[in-house]
Amino acid sequence: MVIALLVFQIWYPHPYDLLSGGRNLFLLLVGVDVICGPLLTLLVFTPFKSRRELTLDLGFISLIQIAAMVYGLHAAYQARPLFLVHEVDRFRVISMADYSDADVAPALAALPPSLQPHWYQRPKTAGIRHPKNTEERQDVMFESLFGGRDYSQRPDFYVPYDASYQATALARTKPLKAFIAKYPDSAESAEDILKTRNISLNDALFLPVIHKQEWIAVMDKSAQILGFLPGDGFEVR
Repeated sequence: MVIALLVFQIWYPHPYDLLSGGRNLFLLLVGVDVICGPLLTLLVFTPFKSRRELTLDLGFISLIQIAAMVYGLHAAYQARPLFLVHEVDRFRVISMADYSDADVAPALAALPPSLQPHWYQRPKTAGIRHPKNTEERQDVMFESLFGGRDYSQRPDFYVPYDASYQATALARTKPLKAFIAKYPDSAESAEDILKTRNISLNDALFLPVIHKQEWIAVMDKSAQILGFLPGDGFEVR
């Protein structure tokens, strides 16, 4: 229960459990641990062994289960989403793997305290500042063209997603009504999200969210994120 709360409430809160594969990682983790114990017990158990031998065997199997659980938790921790970064006309989920082999530790440490990721906190929402000069802009452009890191994969470009930034995100939003017209099955879920904030469908907007699955961020007219819905927002015109 504690592990499930850690994974699904902190590291992979909805919809990151689907967007970033947290649910599959957790099921794999539990599956390996559950299967590991009975299978190994079946292999080593024999009525001809002494009580001491059986105790040692079962103790060793318990150690293997604990090691598998620790390894699985470590893998889930390393793959967890760190940021939801606004990038022009979308939000991009960023995990440590998205930084490739770049040493981003100094850049992460230099972020404002409100943006610095911690193991006990949920993913942080961030914006992206403009390049300081032409040289900085060209460096990012050329590297990203050849498969390198783009702005959303560079923590030194992150800025708080606050009221002063949200106008930037608002400029490329689309009406949620258009998304519902494309994905009518989402209407009920959308209504539930809007009802909690007392916002009408006519006042709701969205931007696509991309990672391992395609979702959208439901937003109000100030670009605050209200919730998330599954679907390809780029298909909506």
